[in-house]
Amino acid sequence: MKPLMTIIALLLSFFSYSQTSFYVSPEGNDRFEGTKERPFRTLPRAKEAVRNELAGGLKEDITVWLGQGTYYLSEPLVFSPEDSGRDSYQVRYRALDPEKPVISGGEIVHRWKQMNNGLWTAKVRGYGDTGIRELFIDEARASRARHPNSGFLRMAKAGSDRRTNFTFYPGDIPELADLQNTEIVLLHDWSISRVPVAEIDYRGNRITAVDSIGAKSLDFFNLDGWEPHPRYFLENSLSFLDSVYEWYYDRRKELLYLKLPENRKPGDCQIVVPSVGPSLIAIKGSIGQRVKNISFEDISFQHCAWCLPEKGYAGIQACFFDPPHGYGEWEVVPAAVCCLWSDHCSFSRCDFQHLGGSGLWFATGCRDCRAEHSLFTDISGNGIMIGEGNNRSEKGDVWWKTVPEQVASGNQAYGNTVTQCGKQFFGAVGIWCGITERTLISNNQLYELPYTGISVGWEWSPTPTPCRDNHLTRNHIHHIMQLLSDGGGIYMLGLQPGSSITENLIHDVSINAGRAESNGMFLDEGTTDVVISGNIIYHIAMSPLRFHQATTNLVSHNVLSCRDGIPPVRYNSTRKEDIRLEENRILSDSDPGNREELNDRIRKWKKEQLIINY
Repeated sequence: MKPLMTIIALLLSFFSYSQTSFYVSPEGNDRFEGTKERPFRTLPRAKEAVRNELAGGLKEDITVWLGQGTYYLSEPLVFSPEDSGRDSYQVRYRALDPEKPVISGGEIVHRWKQMNNGLWTAKVRGYGDTGIRELFIDEARASRARHPNSGFLRMAKAGSDRRTNFTFYPGDIPELADLQNTEIVLLHDWSISRVPVAEIDYRGNRITAVDSIGAKSLDFFNLDGWEPHPRYFLENSLSFLDSVYEWYYDRRKELLYLKLPENRKPGDCQIVVPSVGPSLIAIKGSIGQRVKNISFEDISFQHCAWCLPEKGYAGIQACFFDPPHGYGEWEVVPAAVCCLWSDHCSFSRCDFQHLGGSGLWFATGCRDCRAEHSLFTDISGNGIMIGEGNNRSEKGDVWWKTVPEQVASGNQAYGNTVTQCGKQFFGAVGIWCGITERTLISNNQLYELPYTGISVGWEWSPTPTPCRDNHLTRNHIHHIMQLLSDGGGIYMLGLQPGSSITENLIHDVSINAGRAESNGMFLDEGTTDVVISGNIIYHIAMSPLRFHQATTNLVSHNVLSCRDGIPPVRYNSTRKEDIRLEENRILSDSDPGNREELNDRIRKWKKEQLIINY
């Protein structure tokens, strides 16, 4: 009898559970009550209704149901502690229908005119001082007019200051009439610079930028400090507009130019430019008043703008860059969705795509936040960011020395797909974690990235910081490092006691561009107290593992498959005796017997992954 009574009690508890619901639809009206029959039209109105309910002391979950369609924002949507769930109760923003609703910071471009040469033009203000940096046609990123259309040019010789100018090979650069809009994009080993052109001397074959091409705050960012003839290309000149679906923006005239196929007109497609930034959603608490228990489920976040500083972008690493004046605290490409001082906030089965900055960031002071089973694609910067670097000052020094308790802690990225990031800023990372603790990066798939897959740590020495107990496990990372070098499937640095890299599958790091190596894993300066175990690494251009100025670490029970003549582990300024190697299986890429063994191990890994995901 008692089991039956228990079941009845549980059923009564389930059916008596109550929650407050509001409904939103693009066809709704903000003067309505927010019911399913009479939904609100906008997200700000729904957020206002939630806040009013919370102010009344409501003690239950609140769900905002979003009907299918696109919700265009005119400014970022900011959530503060007044919008938080109370106690253990949640505030959820969820899709009502199977098709994901879209939260967009974009603007549909109308009123096109066709020129005599067949190009289309439209008057568009754009975002910020630099106007338009992305354009999307029918959900696909269109190419900003560039020269050459594909591939790269090669610098002939750096100028005397080694920073602002260089000579080019005769005939490489066509004569341009609109230098004020043109940008140099130069690739360093692990980062890039995007700097406006100041002048071009065609008689002397010299191009000069308006500012330093490379970070001013680091002495080694000289033009001749990388590969012998660094790669570069030029963007955004009307002279480059020679291929269909390319576009060009004249920010002074506020004119957008577009080349379409002869059989298409702008009215035949949806053309969107981002007009809201630098974020779409900001969840912002403070040290004393945190934001809690807000979740987004089955939502698509799209079209967020970010404009470069006036004198350009001098990348340093992982989308951090010198500030406009060139000195002081590094800045970072912002994320479309950013959480600060937030607890138990989550994003499940969401899409982050067509973004001008980075994707999602659990930043300063975030605790126990989650990104899970979500898609991150077509993003200009980093995909997912967790924690922060050393660029915030508190009490006269870097924050992690003076207030280490403010470290981001207990956050997770689980089961996500991260691809096609770094579309503008090639030094972007799929999943970046700075100085964090108890971070779990698990069961994600990362592929088709210009630089590193996953990066953890932000102190280039074994100096103690709050960075500890971070775990990277069972991630599938492949076809990365496709444009830059000096990175890997996983990149780690600094002292990280209690941290581990286990049971990851890493392969097809097959391109080794630039001066430095590309590896399966790159354990960089100060990497200490990390366990690297049970990983499978194969089809790597250079060594599967590389240590640089690292100290004591354990490498055990890994499968490392190498090309002929390539060592499985490379030691750069690292004492071999500090790296403890135990029971690793070393295979040869060219040995048929080794290939069969490797394939068996890969099949077993993927089968176990399917069981875990199921």
